[in-house]
Amino acid sequence: MKLRHLVLAASAAVLSLGLTAAPQIGAPAPDFTVVDSKGSSHSLRDFAGKTVVLEWTNHDCPFVKKHYQGNMQALQQEMTAQDVVWLSVISSAPGKQGHVSPSEADDLTASRNAAPTAVVFDESGVVGQAYAAKTTPHMYVIDKAGVLQYMGGIDSIPSAKVEDIATATPLFANAAKAVLAGEAPNPAISKPYGCSVKY
Repeated sequence: MKLRHLVLAASAAVLSLGLTAAPQIGAPAPDFTVVDSKGSSHSLRDFAGKTVVLEWTNHDCPFVKKHYQGNMQALQQEMTAQDVVWLSVISSAPGKQGHVSPSEADDLTASRNAAPTAVVFDESGVVGQAYAAKTTPHMYVIDKAGVLQYMGGIDSIPSAKVEDIATATPLFANAAKAVLAGEAPNPAISKPYGCSVKY
């Protein structure tokens, strides 16, 4: 019996390590199932054969506001026009900054003329933790084979000033364009900046 308990404990430890392991560039992206603001369920495997962008967001974060006052909508439109699935992920827990109801999320999308494929909720933080999402925004690009190809910042200037967008290196946009062209992003990893995700 003791041996069996040890085996079970070891198995649980391995499983726990697997669940908390950091995502790896060049490896399959962590699967997930989330519900969007319309009540529809989405799993990563549902998008097999399509490039997927994950954008961690919090509408109250000054760094998110910067990009929604600057270039986020144009990026969303450019990507979704190329059949990219763009999911805006809200991992803010209930009672924390950035937490919204489905109707509030839809109002935000409309008021900002945002154009994601869907706004999805991760109130438990399970998806955010699986991707090691640290900031809003934190950007990820997953290729058509379900392999994680980019994770990091949206650009190279970690400020909340809209005017800095024009002179920043567009790290995420460059990475997404590379993936769509069948190429490996360079860099594939960059340091994200913004507000901490409110788990």
